[in-house]
Amino acid sequence: MKILALNGSSRDNGNTEYMVTSLLEGIEASVVDLRKYTINPIIDKRHDPEGFGPVDDDYDTVISQVLDQDILVFATPLYWYGMSGHMKNFVDRWSQSLRDPRYDFRTIMSEKKALSLIVGGDRVYQKALPLVQQFALIYDFMGIENLGYVIGNGSKPQTVQADRRVAGDLRFWNEYLKQTM
Repeated sequence: MKILALNGSSRDNGNTEYMVTSLLEGIEASVVDLRKYTINPIIDKRHDPEGFGPVDDDYDTVISQVLDQDILVFATPLYWYGMSGHMKNFVDRWSQSLRDPRYDFRTIMSEKKALSLIVGGDRVYQKALPLVQQFALIYDFMGIENLGYVIGNGSKPQTVQADRRVAGDLRFWNEYLKQTM
C-alpha cells in the first residue's frame, strides 16, 4: 500500500506537521506540503463550451502524486471552522480533474482510502465536526473509502503534543497503517 499525506498547514514545524509525522512514524510514506506548491484557485469552466484550459501552476504535479497512492491522509489545521486555504484550493481543483480527458479521475479516486487529520484550539473536538463532515461528504462524492478522522487540540506550535487523546488516536492509526503494508 502506498500512502501519501497532504499537509495543508501554512506553518513549518506546526501542530499539523507533528500529527502527520507521528501518524507516519516507522511507515514508508510520502508527504506533500501544499504550502510549498502554487495551486491557483479554480476558475469554474464546468459549464463553458470550451471547458477547462491548462493552468500554469503546480496542481498537476501534486495530483499526479495523489493518483499514484492507495491511502491518502488529508491533514489540515482548523481555520475559521474549515480546512486551510491551501487544502481548499487543492480540493476545489478536483472539479477540473473530473473533466480532464487524460484520466477517469472519479474511478481512480474511488479505489483509494482516506483519513482526515484536523488540529485546532478552542473546543476543537466540537468545532471541527463540520469539517469532519465536509471531508466525509467529499470522500463519499468521490467514492473514496473513509477510514475516519483524528482531531488534535493545539493552537500554538507544538502544543498538540500535550493532547493525550490525539496521541492515542495517532498510535491506533499508525498501527492500522502498518498492518496494511
